[in-house]
Amino acid sequence: MGDLTKHFSKKEFACKCGCGYGDISMELVKKLQAIRDFCGFPLVINSGCRCVRYNKKVGGKVNSAHTRGLATDIKAIASQTKFTIIKGAIQSGFQRIGIYPQFIHLDIDPEKPQGVIWVGGKD
Repeated sequence: MGDLTKHFSKKEFACKCGCGYGDISMELVKKLQAIRDFCGFPLVINSGCRCVRYNKKVGGKVNSAHTRGLATDIKAIASQTKFTIIKGAIQSGFQRIGIYPQFIHLDIDPEKPQGVIWVGGKD
């Protein structure tokens, strides 16, 4: 079980480069827990926090919400999985949703446009 919420641990959100950066927003994690409760299936975190160097390496935007612990990418390949996660995200109050071939991006960055859904290209 998780140490942040019932189903999420700090380790899941740590930068994948191994630098140790993992200052994830608890507001974000609580919203993710609400989605997990809604979906009834585990959410696999592909990406949470990213240090600036790793964010650049993976092609993230310069001012990425990932670098401030305000974003996550959830593994989602099947269309039904994507639909359920997106429905849960909207019900949980997410205002920024990105749909990509292999994942759903969710963030709570107040400095970016709100009430948006976008479709990303190749990942």
